[in-house]
Amino acid sequence: MTKYNLTVAALLSVATLLSGQGTIAAVETEKFDPSKFPPRLKRADSFLGMHFDFHAGPDCTEIGRNTTRAMIENIVDQVHPDYVQIDCKGHRGLSSYPTAVGHQAPGFVGDPLRLWRQVTAERGVSLYLHYSGVWDSEAIIRHPDWAAIDAGGKPSPNATSFFSPYADQLLIPQLRELAGVYGADGAWIDGECWASVADYGEAALRAFRDTTGIQTVPRKPGEAHWFEFLQFQRELFRQYLRRYIAAVKQTNPNFELCSNWAYTDHMAEPVSAPLDFLSGDYSPGDSVNSARLSGRYLVRQGTPWDLMAWSFTRKTDKQDWRQKTAVQLQREAAVVVALGGGFQAYFRQKRDGSVYDEQMPIMAEVAKFCRARQAICHRAEPVPQVALLLSTAGHYRRINRLYNRDLSRVSGTLQALLEGQQSVEVVGEHQLAGRMAEYPLIIVPEWEYLEPAFKSDLVAYAKAGGNVLLIGPGTAALFETELGVTLEGKPATQPLHLAHQGAMAPTKGQTQAVTLSTAARPFGKLHENTAPDSPTQPAASIATLGKGKIAAVYFSLGQSYPVTRDARVRQFANDLVRELFPQPMVEVKGSPDVDVSVARNRGKFLVNLVNTSGPHQSEPIQASIAPVGPLTLTIRTPKRPAKLTLEPGAQNIAVDYRNGVATLVVPRVEIHRVVVVE
Repeated sequence: MTKYNLTVAALLSVATLLSGQGTIAAVETEKFDPSKFPPRLKRADSFLGMHFDFHAGPDCTEIGRNTTRAMIENIVDQVHPDYVQIDCKGHRGLSSYPTAVGHQAPGFVGDPLRLWRQVTAERGVSLYLHYSGVWDSEAIIRHPDWAAIDAGGKPSPNATSFFSPYADQLLIPQLRELAGVYGADGAWIDGECWASVADYGEAALRAFRDTTGIQTVPRKPGEAHWFEFLQFQRELFRQYLRRYIAAVKQTNPNFELCSNWAYTDHMAEPVSAPLDFLSGDYSPGDSVNSARLSGRYLVRQGTPWDLMAWSFTRKTDKQDWRQKTAVQLQREAAVVVALGGGFQAYFRQKRDGSVYDEQMPIMAEVAKFCRARQAICHRAEPVPQVALLLSTAGHYRRINRLYNRDLSRVSGTLQALLEGQQSVEVVGEHQLAGRMAEYPLIIVPEWEYLEPAFKSDLVAYAKAGGNVLLIGPGTAALFETELGVTLEGKPATQPLHLAHQGAMAPTKGQTQAVTLSTAARPFGKLHENTAPDSPTQPAASIATLGKGKIAAVYFSLGQSYPVTRDARVRQFANDLVRELFPQPMVEVKGSPDVDVSVARNRGKFLVNLVNTSGPHQSEPIQASIAPVGPLTLTIRTPKRPAKLTLEPGAQNIAVDYRNGVATLVVPRVEIHRVVVVE
């Protein structure tokens, strides 16, 4: 690929570049001098930010018309963010600043990016840029040979090929321009892992054959070597990521880079590229559940991280944008902050690049909420309790594109556990490696494939005294011998009815008939229909394995729970957890609508309580959130706490301490409170 290399110096020496709108005006060449301004926070030290983008298109003819110093100062004065991210190139591929090395939007009034940099630098606020990476429609319009090719030989209209000159001739020079000429602090690069596609171009296929020795290239799922083909393409993305990071860092070592959703639950694998921070914009609709999952995975990735909420959502029509309320965004922030992460919110820019000033008071309220919790929560580390496996191996063998979230089964199990007040981490194999013994319980939710070595580690963990819970027929089949059961035939898709504690609930997805040996005992029943005397089979089983226990659920609990949110299914799941893990560090009673997460930070033990009440899954806008409480907490601690407060506010709480258990009552939780134990 070296034949495509073109230095940024050579590109910057070009006075103009051909454009569909004529020639591109050269930007000023004077470089930004950071020594003239107050110091700014690195992303690793940042906690609160704002994101703006508008994906400039051919309709953008007056960019900068209403971008004023007063507009930018208003953002900083009201919100006081650690950083601001603004648009510079969206998915359309047209730059929203007067680039000398890329493809400009049609018209500019001045150079608004320079003004953003000037004002944020004066105020000590870091400036990051929203830049669309792999997804660049304009680059493909101008250079059709830069497109990835699909299985039918058709060029992608959006996704660039990793074998094209795109990175060397556009992405890297433009990032260097933003770092050197404009003095931006970094880039949040969008449209990367999740926008990448399998490439059937000649160069990609030749490399696949040469690298793997596989000569017949699969074209669709089910064909031989389909998994190997996708794995090869995933490695191409990792190499692309490492290559452009290295190139930019070579000339601009302090320019910080993030690839949106890389090494998160969208790309659930070990971090293998030197990104400065990890980030992602979670679902604008089902935001609470999206943030619940993403944050719990990111916290163990070993790289600074934050998550972005959309400040707006839509009802049905894609363009029916609706501004969220401050309390709604505060709760979305609370889910992230309670897990130790940084938080940012996305507000739209207008087509001329200016912002909606009237929306800033909403973010100002959210910012105050977050800042009140920063010293308590930021960078807190979870205390191991329940580990829920997001299997890299199982996930990549299930999906049929390079990177695809498709984690409904994991998310469903997570929701049932959180709404049973379990403190849960979402972890991959690499995050558990060498650490399994730290967790009293490991749950494997509906994965049909695990690497043999990892399966052996799980068995060894249980035999040494750990506890394993398997969810779903496919997962149970991997451990048939250890469970002490015989699976009868293949999984069935006929819905059955779960019977537990005298109540019945419908199930969804697959079920598995089993015969239990004397080593396994049943837990719950599955009925053929709602009649109490209808034929039954075990809903779950529990067996001793060495010094520990292993249990399995023989229906698709993760798929069942989000559909019905049935309290009976939730009760079954959490009663089964209690059989395996009877003494969690913290128990909370009083409402199912509160997430519990336990952590340590700065020598203190934290119990985070996040109010998740109300129809946050189905209602796009929530004007208010009903408080929950009173909540009764029991905290198992070998010593009487020296001090116990409810934060924010440093409110002292009465505590009854007996036999290693501290019992207390939290009267109410509006959105988020933290019990701090010292």
